[in-house]
Amino acid sequence: MIDEPIDEIIDEPNGSPSACAGPAPGLETATVEDLREQVNRLNRQMHRLSEIGLALSAEQDRNRLLEMIVELARNLTYADAGTLYIVDPTGKKLEFVVLQNDTMNVRLGGTSGNPVTLPPVSLYKEGGEPNHANVSSHVALTREYVNIDDVYCAEGFDFTGTRGYDKSTGYRSQSMLVMPMENHEHEIIGVLQLLNAKDKDTGQVVGFSQERLEAVRSLASQAAVALTNTQLINGLKALLYSFMQSIAAAIDAKSPYTKGHIDRVVDLTMRIAETINAQDSGPYAGVHFSVDEMEELKLAAWMHDVGKITTPVHVVDKSTKLEAIVDRIDFIRTRFKFIGKALQAELLEKLLEMAGRGAARTEMFAVTEEMEKRRQDLEEDLAFIESCNKPGEFMSDERITRVKDIAARTYDDGGEQKPWLSENEVMNLCIRKGSLNDAERKIIEDHTVVTMDMLGRLPFPKRLSRIPEFAGSHHEKLDGTGYPNHIGGDALSLQARILAVADVFEALTAADRPYKQPMKLSQAVKILGFMVKDKHVDADVFGLFLESGVYKDYAEAHLKPEQRDEVPMPGGPPPAPAGAPTTAPAGDAAPAKG
Repeated sequence: MIDEPIDEIIDEPNGSPSACAGPAPGLETATVEDLREQVNRLNRQMHRLSEIGLALSAEQDRNRLLEMIVELARNLTYADAGTLYIVDPTGKKLEFVVLQNDTMNVRLGGTSGNPVTLPPVSLYKEGGEPNHANVSSHVALTREYVNIDDVYCAEGFDFTGTRGYDKSTGYRSQSMLVMPMENHEHEIIGVLQLLNAKDKDTGQVVGFSQERLEAVRSLASQAAVALTNTQLINGLKALLYSFMQSIAAAIDAKSPYTKGHIDRVVDLTMRIAETINAQDSGPYAGVHFSVDEMEELKLAAWMHDVGKITTPVHVVDKSTKLEAIVDRIDFIRTRFKFIGKALQAELLEKLLEMAGRGAARTEMFAVTEEMEKRRQDLEEDLAFIESCNKPGEFMSDERITRVKDIAARTYDDGGEQKPWLSENEVMNLCIRKGSLNDAERKIIEDHTVVTMDMLGRLPFPKRLSRIPEFAGSHHEKLDGTGYPNHIGGDALSLQARILAVADVFEALTAADRPYKQPMKLSQAVKILGFMVKDKHVDADVFGLFLESGVYKDYAEAHLKPEQRDEVPMPGGPPPAPAGAPTTAPAGDAAPAKG
């Protein structure tokens, strides 16, 4: 922003006080000294305009840039008021975006916080004819500036609105300069209107001189390019966000059970980061994420699961241990029903054979009782297998041994002896925690590798260059046992630690997962406490997450009322009771799928 006064850029007199008074008198013959001074003045003007161009090109905030354009133009011409119009997306209207008037002490639009409520100016009439009645629309349509010494004496334009404004406010509109803004692609993107140029010595309203007009023309050209560049930058930024959000939505939409996961992780991640920025004491007193770093973290949160675009849906959605495309427990039920029918056939065959040889009723009754016991055992074994298929059931050594004993039995299938359970079924049923076997867990874990690879191929600007690192490290652990790169200790960024806590907490409390019930706050916090103890998540991030109440705010926004129970606030992570696991309890596979 150019804050210095521009008095010495253009210090020749402005136009005449009133166009109604007639043309200005002719100029006297210039002397050599006059010409030399004029050259020096023009050099200063060019230098100053160059500085203005640099200031305009450096400003990336669109509202501030719009405000700067009007301020600089008014400074160049000592204009009392100025208005900036921008062509709307349809190309059919001029929208008011900034309005300034010193005499009336008015500031609208830009960064003022006061919206411009004036209706837009139509470039075309209802029948489609060009609207040349309004001076601003005329300038936009013809690409030619209009310089008027006194609007009350001007002809050819409708100044009803201007006169109405003057009448209602007591203001006196007089000189007016309206300049088109044309970008480097020769498109009219806006119109700059200046009102009531003043003599810098007397303060009297005068016309806009030719020299000041040329300065504004140069400014308008530079401003149009700067504004176009800002719009392009903002457009590219919006495109990047839209692209990433679309990809995230596509990943969520792959499964009805994970829909909303990414949105919630982004929300929680930014809540934690904003809380860190607000700290003035404790471990994060000296930590402050810049605007660019906050944007980088937010985009990393949006993209943390982008690699799941290659993960099979049946693995992501695996709600039971035997589920593949379908839940294979149904195959086992059918098989056990077949085995049960075979037992009935065996019983009938024995009873017929015993009846044929005249066996005693007591002997036949004993055989029937034995067969009934075998049938009941079969039903109990099936019920046990069905319970093992549920990911919430922790598989102890005793349960695994029983599964293998059942699998070792055989039945006759058309003369061929087959096991009650296949090797693959045994392998899946014996998963100790959760629903994923080793191969499937590896597929899930590979999504972080794919995430880093996909994001690593995108040409992020320098300020966003660590997005692939943050997004791909949300399953790393402080002790180095995480994946994919086993990063731990100081090598694990704070951003990745924040994202890890957000991802785990969302996964634990999510109400839409097929492989688990939604946890209450207290249970989810307890599990995170176990993970802190095992050096899987960062203790400081977890501590801030609890003490600041971030978890409560998140719960109010996203969790069901029945999940929002009281969470005890211990001095440290809750200790594991005797005999309890020190990591997430059996069956809590959510963090691996988060």
